[in-house]
Amino acid sequence: MTVHHAAGVGYQRAAGVYERSRPSYPLSALAALADTLPLEAGRTVVDLGAGTGKFTRLLALTGAEVLAVEPVREMRERLAELLPGVAVTAGTAEATGLPGGCADAVVAAQSWHWFRTGEALPEVERLLRPGGALVLVWNTYDTSVPWVRDFQDIYFRLAPKDLPSPPLASRPGDPGGWREVFAGRAGWSAIEERHWPNPHSTTVVDVVERMMSSSHIAVLDAAAQDRVRTEVEAVLARHRVAGEDGAMELPYTTDVYVLRRG
Repeated sequence: MTVHHAAGVGYQRAAGVYERSRPSYPLSALAALADTLPLEAGRTVVDLGAGTGKFTRLLALTGAEVLAVEPVREMRERLAELLPGVAVTAGTAEATGLPGGCADAVVAAQSWHWFRTGEALPEVERLLRPGGALVLVWNTYDTSVPWVRDFQDIYFRLAPKDLPSPPLASRPGDPGGWREVFAGRAGWSAIEERHWPNPHSTTVVDVVERMMSSSHIAVLDAAAQDRVRTEVEAVLARHRVAGEDGAMELPYTTDVYVLRRG
């Protein structure tokens, strides 16, 4: 299995912090997906790049059978510990190891940008039954909030040029580049998209850890990580975003894209 170095090493080191500091997803988004796909008992959904199971556990609430695919061992072990009733395999999006035609839906939550889409998309097509759907989900920062914009700037300033990133409108370049692999590809519907506000109640400590769990920061040496931590803490202090007890809110938007297979 081949995964990007930042994901393979960074998420290996930061699996526990990832689970603690990352937000979940709105139940309203899950309900809309469950209704439209549909997801229910007797249906099967594959969760690609499932991580520690942030979205996997919501999919399991629908009653559908969930097959989780996660290449990083530490993330996979954390998922299995939290969700013992979900089958998890050590495949990648490009080579899941699952049988063809096994899925009514394939989901990639916070992960599609990591995949080699020219190889992942044929694998998705192999997995899906006729009439199935691919669902792409991202939690993205609400950078209309000034402190969030400054926080995100740290992330991108430190990111290597080849680092895959979610499709953020505030990022330089084409935020819709992930769509290109579907353009003109036979058998896929137009993209359906919806967006939900997803405010995340958190603390200063966990917001700092959210940055530190980013894959390309988790691979830095200790001194470099200390500099990042100090810079993030300075942004939060300068904007006075937290109460005296350290409680605060990190505003996200949950972006959901559905493509249907003919």
